[in-house]
Amino acid sequence: ANQEEDAGYRATSWEKHMRHKLLTATAMAVLVFTGAAVAQPAQPSFATRKIDGTDNVYLFRYQGHQSMFIVTPKGVIATDPIGRYRPEAVTAYLAEIKKVTDQPVKYLIYSHAHFDHIAGGKPFKDQGAIVIAHKNAKTHFEWAKKRGALLDSIVMPDQVVDDKKVISLGGTTLELIYVGRNHSDSSLVMRLPKEKLIFVVDFIPIETVAFRDMPDNVSPVEYEESIKKVIALEWDRMIPGHPHAGGRLGTKKDAQDHLNYLQELSAEVKKVAPAKCTDTAMKEIKLPKYEKWANYEQHLPGNIQRYCYWWTQSY
Repeated sequence: ANQEEDAGYRATSWEKHMRHKLLTATAMAVLVFTGAAVAQPAQPSFATRKIDGTDNVYLFRYQGHQSMFIVTPKGVIATDPIGRYRPEAVTAYLAEIKKVTDQPVKYLIYSHAHFDHIAGGKPFKDQGAIVIAHKNAKTHFEWAKKRGALLDSIVMPDQVVDDKKVISLGGTTLELIYVGRNHSDSSLVMRLPKEKLIFVVDFIPIETVAFRDMPDNVSPVEYEESIKKVIALEWDRMIPGHPHAGGRLGTKKDAQDHLNYLQELSAEVKKVAPAKCTDTAMKEIKLPKYEKWANYEQHLPGNIQRYCYWWTQSY
């Protein structure tokens, strides 16, 4: 499996990697980003809460995935249906919205192209929702559809975002911002300027080491740059796409901490590349500063491997 992924990094085409990714995105996300939650006491399968300090912003969690929705007098702005292989999640999501408002969902926004987050959009579309995603996400869906990949639960975007798009609905303004390639090449940062709140999925985990060799990451350097761009935006709190660190919201310090982790790991790998890359580096490099983070033991070696690919130019 590692050899197959290595070949995907060397390839210039996104398609080779996507064949593998389409089949494994859900399993990886559940294992990765809920790692901290698995060790927690049992929780109800879903829950909704209004974000403190806001009038109309809500967080919906189904098992290990989270979405944000915004209620306005003119309708609802929803994000990520999180319904891959579990249509009951979508049913619960819409029922939770209904408890808050009778207004229909006017917009459904995809955080990025990975099916575990954005599958299950049809019931939202049936309410008349306009589906929005980054332009690269639509390209990936079109590629997958041509090759016969299962897209039965994916609703194609009606509108796409290039670098930025602003949605105004019922007195609420939501910015959709593209900050470059990171966990995917289609990730959108959703920013509520009035509330100084952002919704960011998968590429800035809170006190958590990212999955294995960060399989969608084309360039670790670009990943780092995208986090810098997020930090430079005006915001105070971050809703993540998974319930990290006990389910709390993130802060700019959390984003900076994750950037520091990536940069420090990169520097340590660069010191020993190529002589010790990859196997020896994966065994010897440690970052004790981050050893209390979720998934540190499981995923640090794979993160080292990814930077080995980068610094030896063998990706």
